Amino acid sequence: MSDPSLYGNSFADVYDEWYGDVSDVQATVDVMTELASGGGVLELGVGTGRLAIPLAATGTPVTGVDSSSAMLKQLAANDHGRIVAAVEANMAELSMEPQYNAVFVAYNTIFNLTTIEEQQACFASVATALLPGGHFAVEAFVPDLSASTPDRAVTPTSLMGESAVLTATIRDRQAQSVTGQHIELRQDGTVKLRPWKIRYASPEQLDAMAMAAGFSLVDRWDGWSRAPFSDESPRHVTIYRLNRSDSQQRTAGTTSCTSTSP
Repeated sequence: MSDPSLYGNSFADVYDEWYGDVSDVQATVDVMTELASGGGVLELGVGTGRLAIPLAATGTPVTGVDSSSAMLKQLAANDHGRIVAAVEANMAELSMEPQYNAVFVAYNTIFNLTTIEEQQACFASVATALLPGGHFAVEAFVPDLSASTPDRAVTPTSLMGESAVLTATIRDRQAQSVTGQHIELRQDGTVKLRPWKIRYASPEQLDAMAMAAGFSLVDRWDGWSRAPFSDESPRHVTIYRLNRSDSQQRTAGTTSCTSTSP
């Protein structure tokens, strides 16, 4: 379950059908176009291109990284104009020269990195890929830490014409992880298992990782439409700015990153 390509390989064939309208695409494009300021954008976990293709269609140069070859194959099928530059890589192990004005990771994708060390390494990788003063946008859910939330559950996710999907989950509060299976029951009697695992983090824990990698907090909203964030917000879009100068960035690229525990 620690394979970074697990999610993509499990969901590539149904991602557009199941998650095509999972968030506001136009609002995401508007924010990232503004942050790019005419420069390049890097999307981590680009998937099938749900966000990267419409962003690139604005004329913004877009590179998309994904660890799943199945997702990148679907991206290629969707990207008829070949306007997104695709890179197969683990977003926690990027090795890029500073070249982007903005980087973003959407819809909980950072939580697909299942250890704090990988998540911290992702922030450090982004810092090396950004030009000085560049921005990193992170979209993620706010963990529900209430004691009443069950640690084991099986719930119906969707009921479609020829199939039903149940989601089974096991939560480890100490590890801040959830291991799950989407169980797709089809009318022809076949069963498709789609495994996934996440390691969640609170906004404050993400802030600590960002600070350790040389970022400062600029904005936090309740979604890409920039609605105010509050204690009741179920998710957040957080904008970080890279503080390092060009010389500091080159020095940081030659040193290893120390993980920060939550």
